[in-house]
Amino acid sequence: MSVFANLVEQLAELLEPVFHASAAAAAIVLFTALVRLLVHPLSRAAARGQKARTELQPKIAELRKRHGRNPERLQQAVLELHAKEKVSPLAGCLPGLLQLPAFFVLYHVFSNRTIGGEENSLLGHRLLDAPLGHRWVDALDDGGVFGAAGLVYVGLFAVVIAVATFNYRRSKRMTAAQALPAGGGEQVPGIGAVVKVMPFISFFTVVTVAVVPLAAALYMVTSTTWSAVERAVLYR
Repeated sequence: MSVFANLVEQLAELLEPVFHASAAAAAIVLFTALVRLLVHPLSRAAARGQKARTELQPKIAELRKRHGRNPERLQQAVLELHAKEKVSPLAGCLPGLLQLPAFFVLYHVFSNRTIGGEENSLLGHRLLDAPLGHRWVDALDDGGVFGAAGLVYVGLFAVVIAVATFNYRRSKRMTAAQALPAGGGEQVPGIGAVVKVMPFISFFTVVTVAVVPLAAALYMVTSTTWSAVERAVLYR
């Protein structure tokens, strides 16, 4: 954590002439962008995999008709089909999973008063009037929803809700298209559950932003916004 803290401090020093007291917040946004750039090749691969999986749906529907009474054989046949077509059902999870370590490091750095036995100087940095180590509940205690710190969270919530709404509408279109009958009037196995749950996943980010330190929330908001733009381009 001390290495990461030093990295953020150095980035903040470079950005301080432009962003002044919010330089550390700008450093976190820059760091998030660098992380997203590193995993972008995997995001592109995931997009190709998603398109390939969509093209496999008619074949999976045929397998379901053929092996519908034998779930174990159906599962094996579907896995064999993915292997034959060189399509990984889990490829789309990799970009998100690889970002988790950066998020957890940010969370721990801005949740501890000391790092490496020394006082955590990063806790003194702010995003406008909101300390990066504080949470939404701290902002509510310090002026309420429309206090100086509370308004920072209002802005973050507004961005998250806007991005989540965009993702909701887009996910509904995509999952509904995949859920259309693919032969014999039967749906592809499991798609029905996905249709119901997937459009709401983005809204869970609102809860995360509310309960984690502001620095980690800023990472989440930046990453979620990046992801929405990236997916809109890659999956168009």
